[in-house]
Amino acid sequence: MVLSHDDADDVLQNTFVKVFQNLKNFKGDSKLFSWIYRIATNEAITFMQQRAKKSGISSEELQQKAINKLESDVYFDGNEIQINLQKAIAILPEKQQLVFKMKYFQELKYEEIAEILGTSVGALKASYHHAVKKIEIYVTSN
Repeated sequence: MVLSHDDADDVLQNTFVKVFQNLKNFKGDSKLFSWIYRIATNEAITFMQQRAKKSGISSEELQQKAINKLESDVYFDGNEIQINLQKAIAILPEKQQLVFKMKYFQELKYEEIAEILGTSVGALKASYHHAVKKIEIYVTSN
């Protein structure tokens, strides 16, 4: 969700702190994986919102800046197509971004994503379908 390796490290650290602090509250209603993934997702969203607020820009502008820095990131070994894909993902609404990244990059099943995001499988399939169509349009027009 965050494009910078350093930012991912920060989010990961925050996630494990929250998991440790709240493990006693885990009731087992969902899989431990889903519970931790939901915490990580929320931490990533919060991190990006706070970073944007500190910079005085929108979350979308922050993502565009991150994509522009991606090419110089020593940990990124992608090519122009992958950069273009990241730019296409950045223009999606937040929920579509989440669903697309979880399905495409993490290869999670719709049922797992539904549990993590607290939504229906049908809604996720629709969000993923719309995200793919928007990405296809963006990639083919650029």
